Amino acid sequence: MSTLSIVLIVAGVALVALGLSRARAPWGRYQALRAQEANAERYRAWRGGPGRAVGETTGADVMKTILRARVREALLVAAAGVVLAVIGFVIR
Repeated sequence: MSTLSIVLIVAGVALVALGLSRARAPWGRYQALRAQEANAERYRAWRGGPGRAVGETTGADVMKTILRARVREALLVAAAGVVLAVIGFVIR
């Protein structure tokens, strides 16, 4: 293997690790927000109160959108790392 291919493989693995580590925290927070909203909805249904109005945007909805964008960006970095590693294996 040439030096270039080794550098590409190492850079690709580093980018995959960086992307996945950066995606973990926002994904965990996103899942926690979804669970909290589901719990609140179950409580509203149990209590018999009014549900959320259609088209109403809450702060949690905005935060979930931001968190999904952060996860998407981090996964794009990881995908770029996979592409670099594959290129490193193809180049001999």
